[in-house]
Amino acid sequence: MPMPSCVRIVEVGPRDGLQNEKTDIGTAHKIALIDRLSQTGLRSIEATAFVSPKWVPQMADAAEVLAGITRAPGVSYPVLVPNLQGYERARAAGAQEVAVFTAASEAFNRRNTNAGIEESLQRFQPVLERARTDGVRVRGYVSTVLGCPYQGEVPLADVVRVARSLHAMGCYEISLGDTIGVGTPAKARAMLRAVAAEVPMAALAIHFHDTYGQALANVLACLEEGVAVVDSAVAGAGGCPYAKGASGNLASEDLVYMLHGLGIETGVDLPQLAATGRWLAGLLGRETGSKAGRALSA
Repeated sequence: MPMPSCVRIVEVGPRDGLQNEKTDIGTAHKIALIDRLSQTGLRSIEATAFVSPKWVPQMADAAEVLAGITRAPGVSYPVLVPNLQGYERARAAGAQEVAVFTAASEAFNRRNTNAGIEESLQRFQPVLERARTDGVRVRGYVSTVLGCPYQGEVPLADVVRVARSLHAMGCYEISLGDTIGVGTPAKARAMLRAVAAEVPMAALAIHFHDTYGQALANVLACLEEGVAVVDSAVAGAGGCPYAKGASGNLASEDLVYMLHGLGIETGVDLPQLAATGRWLAGLLGRETGSKAGRALSA
């Protein structure tokens, strides 16, 4: 399969990144981050999450963030919602695209959402139905596709089943996430192939964490299979780099550098993105988690 000539990057730093950082940068800075990212040429920027502030205090200001951003033409700003209540809050705040999330691991699902896989899928049914009525696009996330911190190996059949269910329910795109970053290129390729046998490749995206330094290699293996949507986070935000086993997301700057080097278009201005990453890292009180970002500033 030929590699795609262009890749759409889904920037998850403002949500998945900041949600897993120890430092809360404050509402005004979150808005400024999204506005800066909007100027880089990115077309999908996950803005925030309408989840319980009790469980995810970093996202307690979701409505304020969404109201405060300057929406750039041609850019989508999806937000994460756990259930119908979250969907209604998101819509009231002006969300035009949402994302739902579940895991391919039964153990991870129970730890994270107090529900099994089937139960969590049932929770999304009303969200998908309401979204269809409202004309709102829904993205689906499947986490732990290459391993789980609680059960270890995750059977490929489970990954395929969950992805297929989300697609059948009406998710226009399914993001396959290696939540703990244990995947290697052969495993990543095999996982994507298995899912693509049941869900069209055009409806699939990949989301790799860089715990073991394999994220870019995994992306390349999947690009060779024809995937054309990749999630990443500016400055590699997400997960404290000093916590044992905590993993950062793949840095958007490193992804863009590799894609451009492969002759694949992204529409993203790399120097501007790298500058945004360094600015964010400053707010977080540490160096950027992007190697390309560091090299460009040298």
